[in-house]
Amino acid sequence: MDPKHIRNFSIIAHIDHGKSTLADRMLEITGTIDKRRMRDRLLDDMDLERERGITIKARAVTIYHVKDGEKYQLNLIDTPGHVDFNYEVEKSLQACEGALLLVDASQGVEAQTVANAYLAIEANLEIIPVLNKIDLPHARPDEIAEEIENSLGLDGTNALAVSAKTGAGVSEVLDALVEQVPAPTGDPAAPLRALIFDAVYDEFRGIIVYLRVFDGTIREKERIRMMSAGKVFEALEVGRFNPKMDRSGALGAGEVGYFISNIKTLGDVAVGDTLTLDKGPVVKPLPGYRPAVHMVYADFYPTNNGDFEELREALSTLKLSDSALDFAPVTSDALGFGFRCGFLGLLHMEIVQQRLEREHDLDLIQTAPTVTYRIVNHDGSEREIHSPGQLPDPDKFESILEPIARVSIMVPAEYIGTVMQIAIEHRGVYVRQEYVSATRVQLTYDIPMAEIIYDFYDKLKSSTRGYGTMNYELLDFQAGDLVKLRVLVNSADVDALSSICHKDQADYRGRQTIKKLRKEIPRHMFEVPLQAAVGGRIIARETIRAMRKDVTAKCYGGDITRKRKLLEKQKAGKRRMRSVGNVDIPQKAFLAVLGDKE
Repeated sequence: MDPKHIRNFSIIAHIDHGKSTLADRMLEITGTIDKRRMRDRLLDDMDLERERGITIKARAVTIYHVKDGEKYQLNLIDTPGHVDFNYEVEKSLQACEGALLLVDASQGVEAQTVANAYLAIEANLEIIPVLNKIDLPHARPDEIAEEIENSLGLDGTNALAVSAKTGAGVSEVLDALVEQVPAPTGDPAAPLRALIFDAVYDEFRGIIVYLRVFDGTIREKERIRMMSAGKVFEALEVGRFNPKMDRSGALGAGEVGYFISNIKTLGDVAVGDTLTLDKGPVVKPLPGYRPAVHMVYADFYPTNNGDFEELREALSTLKLSDSALDFAPVTSDALGFGFRCGFLGLLHMEIVQQRLEREHDLDLIQTAPTVTYRIVNHDGSEREIHSPGQLPDPDKFESILEPIARVSIMVPAEYIGTVMQIAIEHRGVYVRQEYVSATRVQLTYDIPMAEIIYDFYDKLKSSTRGYGTMNYELLDFQAGDLVKLRVLVNSADVDALSSICHKDQADYRGRQTIKKLRKEIPRHMFEVPLQAAVGGRIIARETIRAMRKDVTAKCYGGDITRKRKLLEKQKAGKRRMRSVGNVDIPQKAFLAVLGDKE
């Protein structure tokens, strides 16, 4: 198709503002899907997405719209809204020329609305504001249009009013896309250049590559080179998403689609790579994507040590479709062999864990999430650590630097005092306060990343009755008064339970950890001390009493010295068992401590 009749766009919004529902109505109104096959949130085809009501993976679909007698190809990429999947949004925007900024007409501009809008502005996209849910009785379209102008600097006077649920105004949105979003600027006659923006693994067909063609044409039977990987493959099948894969034989400049080439090795495909013809002229690679910045790290261990290789294969498969995931092998004295994984946030971590358990049938133990710290050595050099076990003794380094995040919190005005108090309790530093409208305020704080992943979001939601929303981005690393909290069971360090925390919080967290362990570790034939320590100082202790056996039960009368002799013998035996005996820490004890943040 002529690039003049192609429009590539994305839908960006805060979570639960109706992106997937608007995509459904577009598919229905343009006749891409007949009513017999239609269902709610059609593009959210992952079980986890449908259960949670959120979009996790970006989806692509080609629809056709007729305006003024001319047929236009609209390539839609539906994106996630949660802050943890920002990388998915960023990837999708590079394959587009325009974006629909969807805002709930009753809830207004939220924290993630602002963040996604700035991503689109940085990508130089044409942004079309759209007010959704205007059919609700408490919709405030005029006020929300003013919020868009105040918080984003976009012209809200011409914002399109729609109801994605009923379909009202959706045809006008399709017309606006044709009129306002620029056509792709690619040259159909130039050598092939295409961007890989996603990929999925199919056990029967190998790796399916999602691509956006910038210049030239990709056709079946051609030999295609992946520029950074240096691999060459024959394009066996090329097509578009309607929304299922629809074979077309070729994709021209400006089009979005897929190609299949029996690629079996996961390392052969890199998201962000440039595709070109193997025997064609040398072309300049496309910019690709910046590497994902991991905010949170956690270790995954299989409960059955024999599943280690299966876990490696499962993580490799997930990384293909989730390029923000990173992992490296790690060992633990208590938990055996596993992998340290990097995530964009806590929800990202939770989704990866559930996908591993569901899609790959693995039973896992996950360690407490932690952030990246930097150690400043005595000679001034720095190095990063991703787990408490990597932290050296205090005399081996000068200081610890912790990551600081710039947090934007959008709340109703009546909750300002409560949110400020929570931010101060979590070591937040006030930056600014802005009124988006008469009733809504955006508060900005600099808060240590470790505090955010601990319980900040839970407290924000509960204190604002669910109306508070937040977005954060990594700002810098700053020196902090941090210590390593060690957990000792029977005087032996358990590395999997250690953590890094602020000095003022060490006593409280140590006591909480020890109390949970005491409930979960069964009694042994000898007394088991549980201790929390900072450096060489014990800050909390609990004792699991020994199982008592009445060794004097067989003594019927006689001299008392017989009983005393038996009791002394038992006491000596218990002392010896305590010095050489091993304490059995069940998996549920690890889960009790690691699986709960409170």
